[in-house]
Amino acid sequence: MSEKNKKQLLHLVIGGELSDIDGVQFSNLDEVDIVGVYPNYQAAYDVWKKKAQQTVDNAHIRYFVVHLHRLMDPEHDEK
Repeated sequence: MSEKNKKQLLHLVIGGELSDIDGVQFSNLDEVDIVGVYPNYQAAYDVWKKKAQQTVDNAHIRYFVVHLHRLMDPEHDEK
């Protein structure tokens, strides 16, 4: 299948400071870093890894990959 005809499996990369390092609640939603939306997991992972490495010295800052395609079409569980 050509790159143009591949099904998009959208992923969102977001991050920010957490209220508690054991949880996933952001301390200030106004300061959440919405990095971007990517067409597949590998592209999102590459960006997530870069952002996570930039903030490795602050344990309260975390970045996440959100599987948007699962939220948009929950009946199809593709990676």
